[in-house]
Amino acid sequence: MGSLSEIYSKLPDSMDDLPPPPNAEAVEQADFRARHWQSPVTGRLKPGSDAHKRAMAEMFRDTFNPYRPSVIEWPKLAPETLHKIVSLPIWDIAVQTEGKARLRMAAYAALVDDPDVKDAISRNAWEENRHKEVLAKMVAAYNIPMAPEPPYIEPKDAEWAYLVTGFSECVDSFFAFGMFELAKRSGFFPQELTDTFEPIMQEECRHILLFANWLAWYRATMPWWRRPYFELKVWAVWGFLAYERISLVRTVDDKGAVHTQDNNFTVTGTKDVANIDITLPDFMDLCLQEDERRFAGYDSRLLRPTSAPFIARVLRGAGRCWEFASEAVKANRR
Repeated sequence: MGSLSEIYSKLPDSMDDLPPPPNAEAVEQADFRARHWQSPVTGRLKPGSDAHKRAMAEMFRDTFNPYRPSVIEWPKLAPETLHKIVSLPIWDIAVQTEGKARLRMAAYAALVDDPDVKDAISRNAWEENRHKEVLAKMVAAYNIPMAPEPPYIEPKDAEWAYLVTGFSECVDSFFAFGMFELAKRSGFFPQELTDTFEPIMQEECRHILLFANWLAWYRATMPWWRRPYFELKVWAVWGFLAYERISLVRTVDDKGAVHTQDNNFTVTGTKDVANIDITLPDFMDLCLQEDERRFAGYDSRLLRPTSAPFIARVLRGAGRCWEFASEAVKANRR
């Protein structure tokens, strides 16, 4: 596939090679631009049109933040806080997921002919690599025990791998928005860590915004005879993700220690990151609110991911029905 710098549209291999910000104002301006973007084109951005494709690519390029997320001087944590962070069953999966995403997106970008789309997906791959670097340095700073990383092998079916990564990020990011806000409200993370991971959360928002619009563009420009096979592949991806989400991942490190990782932590881990008692329907409400807030600054004509919000509304409705039925049963027993 060539060197990483070629894959990543001439961005440097490492985040450490980006130029430092000239001052604090430049950092704040870049952060604002990363969260707000409007296309100068008027009218509808119809999926499959050149205007839609250019807007999708320009959004991703123009909102690139060269300064955040960045590696900080990791703060010294109180023993209780450190224990809570180290105990979260997510770090192996988090680091490995970013490593896989980087490779899968770079592999797919290498197959794309359209220069605008190729550039956007390549930049997405670079940002996944930056997330991995930040996580890896945090893990090292706090001596979080990790299983050895598996070899990152270029996928045989780059399109399948890109779809798995894209749809997975759409689901995980949606619920992570709510969980991150819950952790902030509870004070689970120190302010310094929150400041570091906040831009990562916003970049994930940009990533799934890009994926949703790429998917619409790809479907609209696909030859009709390829469409049935592609839709079957999409359904197969969802089936694979559903199976993956109902299982725990157990790996053994070189010292024989077992590492258990929760694939579904973004939905099930609210009690692990907050001392706030929150019901499932209320958590779904929070996820929906945070999802809307994070997307609010981007051109409303660009498509938003819809599957995870739909799942959240179904879960919220089911939870409300359960609460109503439980209260009715209790009332009848009095």
